Amino acid sequence: MAAAGVTAVFFGWYGVYVALSAFARGFMARQVAGHVNVALLLGLLQFASTFLLAWAYVAYARRRLDPLAEDLRSRHAGDGVTR
Repeated sequence: MAAAGVTAVFFGWYGVYVALSAFARGFMARQVAGHVNVALLLGLLQFASTFLLAWAYVAYARRRLDPLAEDLRSRHAGDGVTR
């Protein structure tokens, strides 16, 4: 999926969470297990999805972007440009 698509899905998921928190308080207050309710469970899933996306981007950057950056660095190493 393209980066724009992943971004749209993530912001949509976040928007649904915020909308449910604001307008579906009864649903969010339902107990899932013990003292864990739907709101807490969805909030934890927000953290999990954020870390999953960050991990996926780092893996993509290492695999695709870092080699391109290294290629540019090696091509322009003798140009007298300092970092």
